[in-house]
Amino acid sequence: MPIADDVILGPGVVIPQPDLVNLYGCRIGNETKIGAFVEIQKGVMVGARCKISSHTFICEGVSIEDEVFVGHGVVFTNDKYPRATTADGQLQDEDDWSVVPTRVRRGASIGSGAVILCGVTIGETALIGAGAVVTRDVAASEIVAGVPARLRGKT
Repeated sequence: MPIADDVILGPGVVIPQPDLVNLYGCRIGNETKIGAFVEIQKGVMVGARCKISSHTFICEGVSIEDEVFVGHGVVFTNDKYPRATTADGQLQDEDDWSVVPTRVRRGASIGSGAVILCGVTIGETALIGAGAVVTRDVAASEIVAGVPARLRGKT
């Protein structure tokens, strides 16, 4: 089932193609719209009146406040030093690493194809350019772009 039973959807949430999303253990705020081929993992909180565009991956540890725009194909991460196996060659499981939280503040916009590394905060009304790789905090109202993302101006 693409939308698991443990997902909490606020009133007015719009998911035009519910068979083409993968949502589990998350909470989606009122009137938020979620596009096709989006995955939102357990523990994620998405605020009210957000737009999550198609092909986006929002992993455990991410918190998105109200009125945030997330463009197509945005990827969030939650592990600074990912590994497939432990030192003795066994596949890692949840006990072998810790989720590093990421926060996107109210009214921020993230352009298509951006990658948001874990442990950062994107400030209120900040604008992340398409294709940017965000490696550190972005202050409120800042415009950043590039690889790595650098300050380009203010909104």
